[in-house]
Amino acid sequence: MADKVNVSAIEKKLIVSCQALPDEPLHSSFIMGRMAKAAKEGGAKGIRANTSEDIKEIQKEVDLPIIGIVKKDFEDSKVYITPTMDEVDELVSCGADIIAMDATSDLRPGNITIDDFFKKVKEKYPDKLFMADCSTLDEAINADRLGFDFIGTTLVGYTDQSKNDKIEENDFKILRDILKNVNNKVIAEGNINTPEKAKRVLELGAYSVVVGSIITRPQVITKNFAEKINELEK
Repeated sequence: MADKVNVSAIEKKLIVSCQALPDEPLHSSFIMGRMAKAAKEGGAKGIRANTSEDIKEIQKEVDLPIIGIVKKDFEDSKVYITPTMDEVDELVSCGADIIAMDATSDLRPGNITIDDFFKKVKEKYPDKLFMADCSTLDEAINADRLGFDFIGTTLVGYTDQSKNDKIEENDFKILRDILKNVNNKVIAEGNINTPEKAKRVLELGAYSVVVGSIITRPQVITKNFAEKINELEK
């Protein structure tokens, strides 16, 4: 069972994000379970997954630590990764080992700040492990101060406040800056799309590295090949 998994197994190792949204070809809890099994066979030591349905299916296939999220859109907020207590409750109930959430400066549904939200989350679940999905250095420092167990670079480049940033720029400068300024474990995630980049972020001091689309989204992988080949027509 997931609650018996030792999360220290992910230290200096690869975590594979196995996700497919409703509009994607591989959207299926069954498929995500098999994707996780394939990732384990390839050497992954952890899985990141979306929704309790997918997580439960993945737990049937692998005994790896699972970082759980629930993606949900709200009209009054830009935050969509585990935005409310309902999603946290869902992830606790299904036994996710680490619960990840948006920890940016963007307001959550109901105009709630990450500071106020995480305080309530920790009061309700003091013994759970939590990962902060951040997009800037300041957000990472704030998440560290709030007491997140893991600080992630997941949202670098995906928020208004980081839209001009790329995690890999200048030899992962933002990652190096975060590592210098926080005390808790840092997980590198976001656009790490080559084995060389994955190795580099661990060399720089990241606790773990999450790789997703380039492993688990065949439409993205295919597009990379097709676009390169289409250059022949220009």
